[in-house]
Amino acid sequence: MENLNEEIHKAFEIIKEGGIILYPTDTVWGIGCDATNPEAVAKIYKLKQRAETQSMIVLMNGEKMMYNVFKNIPEVAWQILDLSEKPTTLILDEPRNVAKNIIAADNSLAIRLVKEPFCFKLLERMKKPLVSTSANISGQPTPLAFKDINPEIVKGVDYVVNLYHDKIAGKPSTIIKLTNDSQVKVIRK
Repeated sequence: MENLNEEIHKAFEIIKEGGIILYPTDTVWGIGCDATNPEAVAKIYKLKQRAETQSMIVLMNGEKMMYNVFKNIPEVAWQILDLSEKPTTLILDEPRNVAKNIIAADNSLAIRLVKEPFCFKLLERMKKPLVSTSANISGQPTPLAFKDINPEIVKGVDYVVNLYHDKIAGKPSTIIKLTNDSQVKVIRK
């Protein structure tokens, strides 16, 4: 537990200064930063060699954070989150209070509520959403373990979280798009 708290502290200090981190999530290894900091978000796009038109997921740790970012959350979103047995990403309309360069062209944002202890506690400390995008160069396969992450990514971040380096990742999350007019579309199962 001491190591977990120490890593949360180190990651938080980097993020607070506008840095980007490489960290374990509830699915795969991710590259992250403060989702309200456009300069930090831009660093991730550059590192991943990814077009800014391809939006990224944002992690949150609860209802309060979700309502800070979305004024209107469809009721079905809560039902999906309650019933989901595996990590589920929701794409919701009209985000606010986040960096503009993380919002998709259709004015939506992909979010996932996390329970994994490192991410959850880091979010508690940040009191802001955390960017989460797979730790790969755009177009390359998503690494399933820390050892599979491209050295360019490892060198390109400001901090590598020193936890779970031996863990083999689960599958990426299910992605479901919910619109304010109650349309539901499964993007990835």
